[in-house]
This record gives sequence, structure tokens and C-alpha cells, in this order.
Amino acid sequence: MSRSAHPAGPRHADVLPEGHYSPPPTDLNALDARVWPHTATRAADGAMTLGGIDVRALAEEFGTPAYILDETDFRDRCRAWREAFGPDADVFYAGKAFLCRAVVRWLHEEGLNLDVCSGGELATALAAGMPADRIALHGNNKSAAEIERAVEAGVGRIVLDSLQEIDRVAETARGLGRRQRVQIRVTVGVEAHTHEFIATAHEDQKFGLALAGGQAAEGVRRALAHDSLELIGIHSHIGSQIFDTAGFEVAAHRVVGLLSAIRDEHGVELPEIDLGGGLGIAYTPADDPREPHEIARALGDIVTRECESAGLRRPRLSVEPGRAIVGPTAVTVYEVGTTKELPGLRTYVSVDGGMSDNIRTALYDAEYCVSLVSRTSEAPPMLSRVVGKHCESGDIVVRDAHLPADTAVGDLLAVPATGAYCRSMASNYNHVPRPPVVAVKDGQARVLVRRETEEDLLRLDVG
Repeated sequence: MSRSAHPAGPRHADVLPEGHYSPPPTDLNALDARVWPHTATRAADGAMTLGGIDVRALAEEFGTPAYILDETDFRDRCRAWREAFGPDADVFYAGKAFLCRAVVRWLHEEGLNLDVCSGGELATALAAGMPADRIALHGNNKSAAEIERAVEAGVGRIVLDSLQEIDRVAETARGLGRRQRVQIRVTVGVEAHTHEFIATAHEDQKFGLALAGGQAAEGVRRALAHDSLELIGIHSHIGSQIFDTAGFEVAAHRVVGLLSAIRDEHGVELPEIDLGGGLGIAYTPADDPREPHEIARALGDIVTRECESAGLRRPRLSVEPGRAIVGPTAVTVYEVGTTKELPGLRTYVSVDGGMSDNIRTALYDAEYCVSLVSRTSEAPPMLSRVVGKHCESGDIVVRDAHLPADTAVGDLLAVPATGAYCRSMASNYNHVPRPPVVAVKDGQARVLVRRETEEDLLRLDVG
């Protein structure tokens, strides 16, 4: 069943005309289960609770802005992915979505593997105790130091991204007396229905070895020629925030075609295929993502059908959800600082964060929703734009929102579905310290990543 991709950037072939806005929700106080964490609810006095804790108490103890992460929801989603794909497949959490030591420990405990794409992510994974053989290292330009550390640690796979990297990893493994398991990332020529900056399988971009022109086939030849490398499979990733599995079907067809060509040329049937991640989540109630069991069934059927057609044994399947696990489990809580009505247009509601804690709206035109969470309100809806405190007109958190007309200074607003990429891509623009990440579970809260301070900023300034 084909579904429209969520606009991680502008909607492809579905751009609303200027001045056309979605109607306000029927109930401004409702917390739609499609976008809010599983434990989000309204208390009797109207305030939102998360993990059994009043959001006002969280704001008082930890300050605002703050990322509040629902640990129960995170673990539930890990289990749902693990159970959906079963023992004959591997689920690698994509650490770039959000990573810290506590998250690594949760992944380990819930039976998921982890993929990392930098030395810092690898260091975090190892420091938190993730077994190295359950780690995959990605990246289009891994440094010599990153490769050496990964091989020395014994990571389960390195995903090779260029012809030069094949030789580089082989040389490093040989020098360390290791035989490193590797996959080759292939660019399959699929244009995913998503924003240009997060579409990764069309040929004119930086990732992978293209099937067209024979680069991928040459990469396979080189990898098989090195005794210090064990080529275990082919990797493909077509993009991010995708709701339609049609692109995966095309990708699987082309990857299996390469596996068939490898068998015919080299007499080898590679045992694994990794279709990457990129499955979308609901940022607004209009989004309709698939459940893990639907995705597992669809991808499994696609791979089985393609392999049967090619006369190949079905390889072990890997997937890499990141956003789909952590994205829906966190909200960002802000305090309103000013409101500014522009008659006939909208009301600008300024909060104490912005593009330094969520760059995605400015970078991708990403869409979010927002709710007043410190109380309920019976006031009529007002068309609003929730903006940050930074010196940029593009510093927008939620471009078009309906908030109660009595939204006032000191109110708390929360933006859901901010677990993925918001903290990972956060910055110190305007020398604003980054917010903390606070986990909530069963009425208890604890800091996973503390709030930065001005002292932290000045400590790096050694001039």
C-alpha cells in the first residue's frame, strides 16, 4: 500500500498555496496519540504529564527548553522492532538520530544492534558497554584513526563507501592481524519521495558506489581480492522519513540483481543484505506511518520474492531504524517569552529556544505541531507561528500552528516528535547553551545529558 512521504522538506507535488492553512483541530487540548509519547496525558487540572510526571514540575526542576524522553515508550518501540523482524534478521538502531550512554545501554538490554557513523558515536557506544560485534560503522569519509579504532575494537561490520576506503580498511586490518567483516554500500538509483538533502540513493550524491557504470561491481572485486576483508553483504539506503515501501522494492530488486551477478562472476552467494532505515514517523496528526510489523512483513516479502526470482538463497536481512524508534518518544518543552499579534496575519509566539535546539524547520521546512501543556484552555484558536530567540528571521520552531488565543507569557508549550535529530544537530548559535535530555519513567526523572552552561562555552574558548 503506497503512502505519501512526510514533508521532511517541501511536499513533492503537494505544496499548499501561500495563505492556505489547515483548519484548527476540534479540541486544542487533545494530545493525539499519533504524535505524542505513549505516556503523555492530561492531569485533572489540565497540565500534561509524561512518564507520570507533571510537565510543570519538570520545567521547574530542569528548566526550559528541555528535551523530555519517555523511556517506557523508547523501550516499547525497541521491542516492537525486534519482535517484528524476529531472530532471522538484525535491527541496527541508527545512532545518528540520538545517542548517549543511557540509550546505548537500553539498546543492549532490548536486544538491538547499533550503527554509528563517527569516532564520537563509536566512542559512546564502546564506553556504554555495547559489544563491539553488535556495532556497524558507517560514513562516507572515515578517518584513518576511526577505521583503526573500529578494527581494533572488533566491530561487527564496516560499511565501505568508496573504492579508496576498501583498500584503506584492508590495509588497516592487515596491519592489525585481523580479518574485518565488511559490507559495500551501493547507490541503487532510486529517488525517494523526501527532501533532497535526505534522499541518499539517487546517483548524484556523496554516498555509496553506484550500480550504474560498474562502480559497485568493481568494489566487490576489490573487497573479495583482499584476504584481510570478509565481504558479508550489500548495503542500500534510499533516504529518510519515507512512508512508501515502493522505493525499497526497487532497491531490493537492484541489490538482488547485484548479488546474482556476484554469484555468476565469483561463485559466491553473499549471506546478508541491509536495506537501511528511513521509515517515517508522525510529526503531525496528518501523517500515517506504518507499524514495525507491517514494515517487517513488506520488506521480508520483497526480499524473498526477489531472491526466488533470481534463484538465490534468501540472505539475512538487516534494517536500521533510528528516527522510527526515538523520534516519537521525546518532546521539547519551552516557556513562552513574548506574544506579538499581527492583525490579519497571525500571532508570533516566542519561546526560550529555537533553531539551536531544533534546526530541522529552518533546514528542511520540517512540519511540527505544538500544544499548550501547562494548562488547558477554552479560548478560541489563533493562527500562530512559534519562533525562537535567535537573531534570524528563519528561526522558526512551528511554522503554522493553532494555539489558544489566551496563550500568554510564562505558559509552557511542548513540541512532540523531537527525539530524533534535534539534540543530535543542536548548536550553540548565538552562544546559547544546549538543553538537557531528561528521561522520565514511572514517576521518576533523571538527567541523561545535562544542560550546557556558559562555563562550558567559555572553557573551550582558550584564545
